[in-house]
Amino acid sequence: MKELSSRPRVAKLPDGQILSVADLPHANLSRWTASRKLVVVRSVVYGLLTQREALERYGLSEEEFTSWIKHFLDHGHDGLKCTKLKAYRQP
Repeated sequence: MKELSSRPRVAKLPDGQILSVADLPHANLSRWTASRKLVVVRSVVYGLLTQREALERYGLSEEEFTSWIKHFLDHGHDGLKCTKLKAYRQP
């Protein structure tokens, strides 16, 4: 995995916010919140990390990360909340 120092250190989001390497959750994270998931998704979408780097850094499966993206695109920030998963998975 490339060192984070060789990647861009900041990314500008469409709403004007700046996402930086300092905003990334710690690599040894044991509890995921919707906000932390959102930071990781945005860091990949806007080029702060590659998807592969995110998967390796956080020990995520490709399926899990892809589901985060899908739930975010379908339902926004609330789609990343564990308490909402059952409601959003219903047909």
